[in-house]
Amino acid sequence: MAGFVDLNIPHLPEKEALRKLVETAAHLGYSTVAINYVVDYEEKKKEIVKPISPAELFPTLPRVQGKSKPIKILSRLTLVVSDPSHCNILRSSSTNIKFYDIFAVFPKNGKLFHVACTTLDVDLVCISVTEKLPFYIKRPSVSVAIDRGIYFELLYVPAIKDSTMRRYTVSNALSLMQICRGKNIVLSSAAERSLHLRGPYDVANLGFLFGLSESNAKAAVSTNCRAVILHGETRKTASGVVYTKKKPRTPEEDESSPVSKKAKTTL
Repeated sequence: MAGFVDLNIPHLPEKEALRKLVETAAHLGYSTVAINYVVDYEEKKKEIVKPISPAELFPTLPRVQGKSKPIKILSRLTLVVSDPSHCNILRSSSTNIKFYDIFAVFPKNGKLFHVACTTLDVDLVCISVTEKLPFYIKRPSVSVAIDRGIYFELLYVPAIKDSTMRRYTVSNALSLMQICRGKNIVLSSAAERSLHLRGPYDVANLGFLFGLSESNAKAAVSTNCRAVILHGETRKTASGVVYTKKKPRTPEEDESSPVSKKAKTTL
């Protein structure tokens, strides 16, 4: 298993605390992390700030444990939404939105969960792990999200901090697993303190507790996260336009082809 990723390192106002989180992630073997900026409309946090650049955070990026390359730092914007109008910001031409690599949405009701899965241009849909889900997860919504390349995020830190939240995490995770069968799941930390971070193999083991198979648990901290990052890159680059180029034929191939299939030339 290679290329471990944590897509949820919370943005902390104190740079030193944020640096320590990223350094710990690199020491644990994560090759990529995403610093998460949360906009919560219930808390009146509506301003989209420009994400901090890696150069502002580190003069020299920390090296990934066991590898010679430095850790890669991405930016993520998460919207906590309780009303459809809150999603309009994703269509905004705000100068700061373009700086984010990953878009995530945390829907607070069933209607918005369906909207997030079926229409919103996002990369991640967050599932609550600190309280009982206020809505039922429906198969049609999840199926559309999977077809669109959208992934579902579960956080593991609440499960190791508090027994009550552990029950909610396991219960909500199992509800999701019954529908998606372990597909398109991402396990992230949302750790605000370094001591809460766990290594990728430990996180994969926690995935068993959430109902994931061994292969799906490993993918949830590696290949699935890479797919989320690629989904974000595709959205930023011409909305997923694919460029194809015809491979030129060799003279031998051209001679062996029927006349009707040979390329026409213009004199």
